[in-house]
Amino acid sequence: MDKYGIITFMFNNIHSNSFTRVAALSGDNVFTLYTDGACKGNPGPGGWAAILITNENEKGEQEFSGGERDTTNNQMELMGVIQGLKAVNAPSKIRIHSDSAYIVNAFTQNWIKTWLANGWKTADKKPVKNQNLWQELLKLIQPHQVEWIKVKGHSGDKYNERCDRLAVAAIPRD
Repeated sequence: MDKYGIITFMFNNIHSNSFTRVAALSGDNVFTLYTDGACKGNPGPGGWAAILITNENEKGEQEFSGGERDTTNNQMELMGVIQGLKAVNAPSKIRIHSDSAYIVNAFTQNWIKTWLANGWKTADKKPVKNQNLWQELLKLIQPHQVEWIKVKGHSGDKYNERCDRLAVAAIPRD
């Protein structure tokens, strides 16, 4: 943990396949990523969202969102991070802000390391849920230096609130 209370987490030993990353690249390769997921019922239809900010410049923002008809809130939270990271096409420093304790704690409380050491089993020896999404997330963060920042949901943070609105709007309607 650094002097600001932010935990920096890097995976140097996880090898990734090549990925198609489609969005912007800044000169300094510093990004802020806000993510969120929402679900109407759990499971049920859900949406995810991400806002990628380049170089702390609000003019360099990109929004991403999408949804699925049959999903869970945790899957949508993971998809927000995954889809936001897909937009970064070169090794970068990324500050990821999420209101999901599930995601942030996986990195800040070393759940990921335990899961990997246990062959994708929890401390209780049960299979890790959403393993495919976690594996994709690990591959996507591999080339980056990532800071995981827990944001309190629905507390007035403008980007978290905007992500929430985008995720809710992306929930498929019947």
